[in-house]
Amino acid sequence: MKKSRYVIVRARSAGVFAGELVSKKGSEVVLKDARRLWYWSGAASLSQLAMEGVKNPSGCKFPCKVDLVELTEAFEILDVRSVARESIEKVPVWQK
Repeated sequence: MKKSRYVIVRARSAGVFAGELVSKKGSEVVLKDARRLWYWSGAASLSQLAMEGVKNPSGCKFPCKVDLVELTEAFEILDVRSVARESIEKVPVWQK
């Protein structure tokens, strides 16, 4: 069975999400088990976040996962290394 591609997607009006890529058609991207990366600490950019993960998980604000999200204006997609994915998934769910 093929392993899902875990990515970070920057969407024009929706912000930044990390999740498993379901499909991509033009600028429309569908992710499953996705978290919005509202605020991160311990990475200077999304590129560093995708490669190394977060260095300060308690300083991040990542809400709960959603089962599925359709992003209609995606303009950046970054493949995420396994070490970075583990750090993103370990960030506690932020609630307000």
